[in-house]
Amino acid sequence: MRETPGLDWLFGLQRFGMRPGLESVEALLAELGLPAPGTRVALVAGTNGKGSVARLLAAALTRSGHRTGSFFSPHLERVGERARVDGVEATDAEMEEAVAAVRPAAERLGCTFFEVVTAAALHRFRASGVDWAVMEVGLGGRFDATNALAPSLSVITGVALDHQAVLGDTVAAIAREKAGVLRPGVPAVTGAAGEALEAIAAAASELGAPLLALGRDFDVQVGSSGWEGLRLTVSGGLAGLPLEVRTPLVGRHQAWNVAVAVVSALALGLPADAVREAVAATRWPGRLERLDLDRAWVLDGAHNPQAAEAVASTLDDLGGAPAAVVVGVSSDKDLGGVLRPLVRRARHVVVTRSSSSPRAAPTGDLAAAATRLGAQGVVEAADTAAALEAARRLTQPGELVLVAGSLFLVGEARTLLRGGTLEGRERWQ
Repeated sequence: MRETPGLDWLFGLQRFGMRPGLESVEALLAELGLPAPGTRVALVAGTNGKGSVARLLAAALTRSGHRTGSFFSPHLERVGERARVDGVEATDAEMEEAVAAVRPAAERLGCTFFEVVTAAALHRFRASGVDWAVMEVGLGGRFDATNALAPSLSVITGVALDHQAVLGDTVAAIAREKAGVLRPGVPAVTGAAGEALEAIAAAASELGAPLLALGRDFDVQVGSSGWEGLRLTVSGGLAGLPLEVRTPLVGRHQAWNVAVAVVSALALGLPADAVREAVAATRWPGRLERLDLDRAWVLDGAHNPQAAEAVASTLDDLGGAPAAVVVGVSSDKDLGGVLRPLVRRARHVVVTRSSSSPRAAPTGDLAAAATRLGAQGVVEAADTAAALEAARRLTQPGELVLVAGSLFLVGEARTLLRGGTLEGRERWQ
């Protein structure tokens, strides 16, 4: 195996945790001259759906002729997913080079894992000559490392309770943190509703950021929904609307994400035809992704209660009650809130933990929570590979098996099911 000292050092930074504030990352980017002059930035924040929106928006920019970098967090299977150029993830060698370029300044400034990986992605984007960088915000918005950048567009998807210990214990408080990505005079798009929308709209008004909101300034109607994806129409007063699109993304909740991405793209002046083509061609691994192998494996990183409800509702809509659910959740999550919708209709529940994540909840805690929720015959499995084998023993060929919860677990399952080799690094972020 090729040695990767830079990536080994990068992943080692995770043990030092996160640090609020933008001073270190601002100093790092200034010293490195990042992003490259002339690079325009779109920041995409939100609780759920921000990865889908960022991927769709980046695809629309690429389809419109822009050289586009896109940054995602966390990665699913390989660290190079965090630094894509025109949809192509970085190789280990490219990430090694990017980290090596960033490391001296980062060590001198005492930067965190997330600050370094953000700068490394921006280094790759500069080396690749991108003119747009679509950046998925990691946590919150106000103090996230990506917020050290000056956006030409700010996007906030839906807002729900998650990371309350860091972001606040109400939806409104969390929305105010995410509204930190807004800038005076910079256009913004949101899929938030209720009190979250009120908080974001108030922040936008105070800053003078023109805001387009789902359900107020634009809307979406679902024409059909199935395992092949969605057909939907985005409507509103914006040039290019109404626009009928098809997407391979599964689940009615994805209609909101597609609508936010479409309106974001049109707000940038991208051609409607290019937007339609990008939406039709864009998939998102690990998000209600179905792999028809020995079983009908459905993978989704439903790591908070809202996301878990969306997965369960989609399976109800599509008539696909799982024969078994394989679930693992990080210990800092609402275990009961995540498990409740996932285990309610499954014949069998296999609780496990990602072998790469020290944050993973112990299987005993998950088993106890699932049993309290009425799950019968809960099985504990030591790791992802053992959990997949347990699910096979409990089901018949062709039956539907849902793997859900932590994205770390889903990434490992996806790699193993497709015959790959696990990344083999400890994952905190």
